[in-house]
Amino acid sequence: MGGQNPYIKGPEVSPPKQKYTLIVVDEDGKEHRVDVDPAKVPYEDHGLPGSILEICMGHGIELDHACGGVCACSTCHVHVLEGLNSCNEATEEEEDELEEAYDLKPNSRLGCQCVPSGSAPIVKVRIPQWNRNLAREPHGADGMTTNHD
Repeated sequence: MGGQNPYIKGPEVSPPKQKYTLIVVDEDGKEHRVDVDPAKVPYEDHGLPGSILEICMGHGIELDHACGGVCACSTCHVHVLEGLNSCNEATEEEEDELEEAYDLKPNSRLGCQCVPSGSAPIVKVRIPQWNRNLAREPHGADGMTTNHD
């Protein structure tokens, strides 16, 4: 499952129009850099085309998303540290889901709904250490659950 939730009106968002760099600071503090090329969007079917979640999934960066990226949970919650003004506005549905997120901040967004336009040269996000998916299972590059026993 992924893409758009059929039960809510989707945001009016277009994928990025200019190249930019996405920096993702993961839960362990490691930075991942992705040069986003609009010609290659969409990467995956998780979240809106060109969303933070979709870019992460397309580049092997783990960003939890229990609902498949359809704005039905808050597990893909991120803090946008830089470039927030280049991202689409949050919808009422996204804001409702964000109310369930841990460590909510004024710069909080759902990775599945946040689509940078490319108007800022850098967009930097941080994945909070805690989320609502307490039974989280890490996934390998092939999308299969990995066993760390």
